[in-house]
Amino acid sequence: MDAQVIVVGAGPAGMMLAGELRLAGVDVVVLEKLAARTGESRGLGFTARTMEVFDQRGLLSRFGDIEVSNVGHFGGLPVDFGVLDGAHQAAKSVPQSATETVLEEWCTRLGADLRRRHEVRSVTEKEDCVEVEVNGPDGVERLRCEYLVGCDGGRSVIRKKAGFDFPGTPSTLEMYLADVKGVDLQPRMIGETLEGGMVMVGPLPGGITRLIVCERGTPPKRREQPPAWDEVSAAWQRLTGDDISHAEPVWLSAFGDGTRQVSEYRRGRVFLAGDSAHIHLPAGGQGMNTSIQDSVNLGWKLGAVVRGRAPESLLDSYHAERHPVGERLLMNTRAQGLLFLSGPEVQPLRDVLTELIRYPEVARHFAAMVSGLEIRYDLDGGSHPLLGRRLPDVELSGHKLLSRSTEALRAGRGVLLDLADNGRLRERARPWLDRIDVVTATPVLPGDSALARTTSVLVRPDGYVAWAAPGSHADLPMALERWFGPAR
Repeated sequence: MDAQVIVVGAGPAGMMLAGELRLAGVDVVVLEKLAARTGESRGLGFTARTMEVFDQRGLLSRFGDIEVSNVGHFGGLPVDFGVLDGAHQAAKSVPQSATETVLEEWCTRLGADLRRRHEVRSVTEKEDCVEVEVNGPDGVERLRCEYLVGCDGGRSVIRKKAGFDFPGTPSTLEMYLADVKGVDLQPRMIGETLEGGMVMVGPLPGGITRLIVCERGTPPKRREQPPAWDEVSAAWQRLTGDDISHAEPVWLSAFGDGTRQVSEYRRGRVFLAGDSAHIHLPAGGQGMNTSIQDSVNLGWKLGAVVRGRAPESLLDSYHAERHPVGERLLMNTRAQGLLFLSGPEVQPLRDVLTELIRYPEVARHFAAMVSGLEIRYDLDGGSHPLLGRRLPDVELSGHKLLSRSTEALRAGRGVLLDLADNGRLRERARPWLDRIDVVTATPVLPGDSALARTTSVLVRPDGYVAWAAPGSHADLPMALERWFGPAR
């Protein structure tokens, strides 16, 4: 084998997956057709859940000072993330180029083998491996791996070559996205519709302004190159009456409202993650964040199976857990598109939702949906309110090294939180200590915390609760075996 796992695509999803695999001790090669990072801003900022994920791995500090905010939107309707239980708010104005830089430095320092200027030409799955034909700097070569993961974007070669079905709806319109300099415009939030379409204006660091322009009735074009600045500025003038043709474009792109999702995230030894598995209107900045979380879900599972620590059946839970998340993503982005891209005929719906979102439960529902904090995996394991949900970041006391629960996940291993100093519990977990860490500490909790009256919690490496006491049907050894393999 040339590698235990080959990851195709060095964007945020691919780099996050490579880092997760290296934490598990897996030999991973990342193939990327581009010679260097693009430096494009693309996805901006992080949802609250992605902030937690980065904090779990100790990556958050590597981004420097991040501007955060409780203010978000759903289709242009204001959303307050402050109503949620997360320790982190949403991060604003972090360009995707910065995210890719941080993740590349992290995963390559961990030992991932990143090979640029390597373009996959074919994929052949065999009984015991996957073979990929690659066009690289030294010509065509064939590489073999135990598992292959496509993280190569919406036009994924891996998805096409491996024969994944990609049902959905094609784009019905075209939108322009532009980062420009030399223009002074008042900020405009998404949802501020105009007679002929929608525009958005937002400030970025370094004197750059982000513009989004959508003219209703503009059919999508098949483009091999970004749109010309003349196209973008002309559309802006038609919608707003303002001439911004003098501005200096830094980066231009066009996208549509096409919505598709693969029917299966796994086919044998081939997996898809991120935009390779789902494309949608980029509403609310959820795409890159969901892609990163796909990789965190898959990484520890694939690592455990490759290292022989868990049965291959564990890999089936990747599709079972992430496909429904992708379905919810496509549903809510389509709904948002109707709200901020449609004409006056949708104004009654906007008015009704504006009334509803004033109710605390409705506001919390929308905030949880677009922040990623609503996710609950169906573990069929009991009545505890945290089962299948991510463990909120809580303060810990009584531990010499850890001050918060998030810090216990830095190594990418499972964690058993012993919150009642239970020696018998720790003894029952002993046969799994090569795969999990046991942390005995006392949580410092607000009165309404879901951890109140909880004596112990088993947390998967991705931060989701797999077992809790009291409230789980299975006993601890059964839960440990299900998620971390047989006792040793």
